[in-house]
Formats: sequence, C-alpha cells, structure tokens
Amino acid sequence: MTGYGKASAILPKGKLTFEIRTLNGKNADVNLKYSILPKDKELAAIQIITEALHRGSIDVYMSWEPAEGETKQSLNEQLALSYLEQIRELAYKAGCKENVLESVQGSAELLSAVLRMPDVLAVQQKSELVGEEDWPEIERALRECLKQVNEYREKEGAILYKDVTGRVQQILDYYREVEIYESQRLDAVKERILKAAQEMQLKLDKERFEQEMIYYLEKLDINEEKVRLRQHCKYFMETIDNEAYPGKKLGFIIQEMGREINTTGSKANHAQIQQLVVKMKDELEKIREQSMNIL
Repeated sequence: MTGYGKASAILPKGKLTFEIRTLNGKNADVNLKYSILPKDKELAAIQIITEALHRGSIDVYMSWEPAEGETKQSLNEQLALSYLEQIRELAYKAGCKENVLESVQGSAELLSAVLRMPDVLAVQQKSELVGEEDWPEIERALRECLKQVNEYREKEGAILYKDVTGRVQQILDYYREVEIYESQRLDAVKERILKAAQEMQLKLDKERFEQEMIYYLEKLDINEEKVRLRQHCKYFMETIDNEAYPGKKLGFIIQEMGREINTTGSKANHAQIQQLVVKMKDELEKIREQSMNIL
C-alpha cells in the first residue's frame, strides 16, 4: 500500500498542489497535514481519498503558490524598531564604534538584517484563497493525484504478487520433500521401539505389538495436515487472483496455513522434516509481512 502522487490545480488566485504519500495500514487513516480548503470541502476531499485508496496511512500535503498581485507585504514598524534598538545596544556592549553604525554602508547592512528578522515583513492575503467556484478544478487535481498513487501501488503490487505467490509455491515444494521422508520416519520409529524392547529383554506379542504400532503411528500421521495445507494454499491463490481487495482475507488464510505447518512440526519426529518445517515457517512469515501491503 505504499504509494505517491502529486498534481496541481491552477486557480485564478494561485496554484494549489496536492502531494499524497501512503504507507501500510489496516484502515483508511487520512491525515491532512496542511489544508487551505474550507471545512465542508475538507470532508468532501477526505471522502474522495478514502473511496479511492480504501486502506493505509494516508498523508495529504497541500501547498499554495499565490498568483502575481494576489499578495502584499506589510512592515511591522514597531517590531523592526525594537530589533534595531536591541542590535544597537548589543553593538555598543561589544565595543563597536557609533560612527560605524551611523555610516551609510553600516545603516544599509543593519536595515537589511532587521528586515530578515522573524515577523518584520508579513505576507497578507488580499482575500480567501479558494472559493466554491474553484472546487471543480481542485477536485480534478485531487483525483489526478489519487490516480498516480494507485498507479504507483499497482506497480508495487505486481512485484508483491510475484513474491508472495512464489513463496506459497515454495511451501508446497518443501511439503513434497517432507513426503520423501515419511516412510523413513515411520520405519525409524518402529525400529527404535524394537531395539528398545530387545535391550530391555522384553518378549513382545506380535499381534499386540502391531496394534500398538498402528495406534502410535496414527498419532504421527501428517496426511490430514498435508491435505489441509494444500487446500489453504489453493484458497490463497484463488483469493489473491479473484478478489479486488483480498488483504484481510489473506491474513486469515495465512493463520490457517501456519496452524497446519506447526502441527506437522509437532508430529515430525524426524530431523530432516523438522528442518523443512523451519523453512516453511520462514517463508510463511515473509508472506505474512508482505500481506500487510496488500489491499
């Protein structure tokens, strides 16, 4: 949901520029960092932004460049004289000679410095910046800015889609490797139990032993987890391909995928399978992080 856009509206009294930046967020959180719009138009602008962007932390900046003749400057004489007096006192305490301050060059430099002091020259607007008649052009610029944001998001989304779908496929590939070790795992468990019985010099009833082994191996069986994980991965792909705004739903699917991977790990009882489970968890965590960027 990272995005950026910039567009301007040329109005009779000046140029209004929109600049919008978006970051990840569960809801649409619109922040007007600086607004020169009337209050009723602020609400209309927020509604337009929310409908266009849907989700994310959305920062909206507005800058104004007045047209020529639409501003004037006024001199705060009282403040300027106050600054001037303070500078003279400071110069006197610093040992500057009075004739230096009174010279033509010295006076010009001093006045130039005073005019650069805060609030000495104030820019005053002759009238309200924007009016009702300006709204169509302002709305056009706002929508153009939002279009750029969405185009930016689409480009990022294409990269994001390739990344997360590739990781889903990688999880399925890892699970196919798990299947290679399944028969080895069950044979190793059976052999370990027989070896322990021999070391303890226990005489096992063959039929009872087979029954107990079936019960024990059923507890280690991961076939159900394998089937469910594949279903979740398939649902993930269908959701991201077919839904306009799949972000929240993908979050729930990822939770279910994680549950099956964790259960596989708890039943693994095999070093290589445990390593594959760790790799699947790593891929899933990266998918979870990236899903926060999906609308």
